Amino acid sequence: MKGLVVLFPVLFLFLGSFFGDAAAAQGSKNGVYIVYMGAAASGKGSLRDDHAQLLASMLKWKKNSIIRSYKHGFSGFAARLSAEEAHALSKKPGVVSIFPDPVLQLHTTRSWDFLKIQTDVLIDSVPSPSLNSQDQESDTIIGILDTGVWPESESFNDKDMGPIPTRWKGTCNAGNDNVSFSCNRKIIGARFYDIEDDVVANGQSPRDMVGHGTHVASTAAGQAVQGASYYGLAAGTAIGGSPGSRIAVYRVCSPEYGCTGSNILAAFDDAIADGVDVLSLSLGGSAGIVRPLTDDPIALGAFHAVEHGITVVCSAGNDGPSSGSVVNFAPWIFTVAASTIDRDFESDIVLGGNKVIKGESINFSNLQKSPVYPLIYAKSAKKDDANENAARNCDLDSLAGALVKGKIVLCDNDDDMGSVVDKKDGVKSLGGVGVIVIDDQSRAVASSYGTFPLTVISSKEAAEILAYINSKRNPVATILPTVSVTKYKPAPAIAYFSARGPSPLTRNILKPDITAPGVNILAAWMGNDTGEAPEGKEPPLFNVISGTSMSCPHISGVVAAIKHQNPTFSPSEIKSAVMTTATQTNNLRAPITTNSGAAATPYDFGAGEVSTTASLQPGLVYETTTLDYLNFLCYYGYDLSKIKMIATTIPKDFACPKDSGVDSISNINYPSIAVSSFDGKEGRTISRTVTNVAGNNETIYTVAVDAPQGLNVKVIPEELQFTKSGQKLSYQVTFTSALSPLKEDVFGSITWSNGKYKVRSLFVVSSKSSKSY
Repeated sequence: MKGLVVLFPVLFLFLGSFFGDAAAAQGSKNGVYIVYMGAAASGKGSLRDDHAQLLASMLKWKKNSIIRSYKHGFSGFAARLSAEEAHALSKKPGVVSIFPDPVLQLHTTRSWDFLKIQTDVLIDSVPSPSLNSQDQESDTIIGILDTGVWPESESFNDKDMGPIPTRWKGTCNAGNDNVSFSCNRKIIGARFYDIEDDVVANGQSPRDMVGHGTHVASTAAGQAVQGASYYGLAAGTAIGGSPGSRIAVYRVCSPEYGCTGSNILAAFDDAIADGVDVLSLSLGGSAGIVRPLTDDPIALGAFHAVEHGITVVCSAGNDGPSSGSVVNFAPWIFTVAASTIDRDFESDIVLGGNKVIKGESINFSNLQKSPVYPLIYAKSAKKDDANENAARNCDLDSLAGALVKGKIVLCDNDDDMGSVVDKKDGVKSLGGVGVIVIDDQSRAVASSYGTFPLTVISSKEAAEILAYINSKRNPVATILPTVSVTKYKPAPAIAYFSARGPSPLTRNILKPDITAPGVNILAAWMGNDTGEAPEGKEPPLFNVISGTSMSCPHISGVVAAIKHQNPTFSPSEIKSAVMTTATQTNNLRAPITTNSGAAATPYDFGAGEVSTTASLQPGLVYETTTLDYLNFLCYYGYDLSKIKMIATTIPKDFACPKDSGVDSISNINYPSIAVSSFDGKEGRTISRTVTNVAGNNETIYTVAVDAPQGLNVKVIPEELQFTKSGQKLSYQVTFTSALSPLKEDVFGSITWSNGKYKVRSLFVVSSKSSKSY
């Protein structure tokens, strides 16, 4: 896909430069290795003997080499080592893995209203409380691992909030910003992590100097702020998914060092001890880099957090629409894709004769509304010595100033040689008065270009403009300033950048798990961002940005609301509640599509679009137990001795099943079903167990199967008769087919219903010939 620099010119140019190549280069040079030693000691805050001995020898051997020590949720440390020293340490007793400190990247309020509308219109569910009408005193604690927070934002006021929960054990460490940075009853904790002791002064604080963390935190749990907008656009009330929840901030990312694995693990370790209920991470690796689970800081931290009853929600990544691009794919992580909402930021083009062409962007154009500006296709403004392909793409130094000055320029965007911002700056420097960019992918995602008139159109719309240009001797046009359009259809649609399945880890777990709004999301912003402000305007208090970074906190807010209403639910039961109540239809009452209009599949949206109401009362849940995760590690190939080191709680008589193999992963009690290497003649039988959580003492659920043509699906038994709340019952699903192998991966669903609740599990079946990632 094209880099997200094209999508979000201000924020993601910054993130690309500071959290991308520069940070990656720093990460490869700093000589930091993470030494992971598995479960923590049972004693609170104490070190395991082998951990303590290794640390002591390290301090004697290489004084000042230790950067981090992990002891609350798991054991280990981060240290500066040579490759040879790291290899030697890997042989020491108690060491599970040792790996270079990776640098991860950020995956960067109409959205909540839209989810509620989707639920009310499309989901046949029982009446249930609205997400935002939950008791203000929810006291659920959401930990945000990100770039920090801007605490002065009105989204984080603590009006009408009660005392901080007594179970909270964290701290508010303002660092060198202790004069202006303070916590309250909303932001109840703040920590920051830096690689160096002598980082620049601005870094030693949990204050957000990027904006990303503030946006994420307010999306998840921001208080209601009336009159919020981005300079008048998207005006309304900005509110988080769980406004009654408390926020704990862990700044793990910085412009100097990116989002390092050692910092992320330190935040996980602290958050487990602090007492959070939910952890939200809008960051991760890049597609194509598949680390072993024991070398993946997010997978490791999440495993131990889930062991301690904390639900971990992560973004799926922004490397879509390529197949197999999803990240954060460990089964204990709740992985979130991104979809659109029914709001569009429309910046239209008016051609001569007042023909209107719809475009997408955020700009505050001051051009005349009448089409009086000369319009030219960039190819026609080519410099004599320039390449024609470069010229039509408005690449640097390819256009003749005399032909561009005073004109609106139509640019292609298909050579990946520069961002939309580069095209804008190039045309502007030559005296051009506006730019129209042709880009089918980013047409549905609004970027902000300040006061400069720029809009993005599709190739279909471009054909109309080119036909007009070619038919007129003196074509003219204008670009109108952006207006917000609501009730846009169809929505949701899967965003083009949203990372796709199947999981590169294993095809026997369906990833992503769910989708949520992640396009054109309005939320709080840091208060000093003059770079984001249009000319002559004050810095914005709210901003509109896109990414799976934005969809992730939507789910975190829903998770917090479910935890408040169902405090005994485990992380996997909460995940199940969200997944089995999701919808797969849009506001046209048709199946959800991708941004291109093609039918979306579970590889795009997981279980579907989250329902903010049905998920609060799911009826039945699938509990993925610790034993399931241990078996997963067995099936994936980890030996028993290493598994026993990793897990905090493990049955005394636990042993890996004799028939361990990757195909057995399909049998862990996950809310969706994925079967790989399918041989239709041999068939495959999968087991699942559901728990009655509806409070009904006696109820009967019957099954309905939606199977694709050519696949036979049989469920035994066809009825589940519960006699009490909390009861568990199991069923088996047998897949067979006369087609062997299947021509393509196929999808379907199994739905259990008692007339009051519908509990849907999507499935995917892939053949032996399907591509492995």
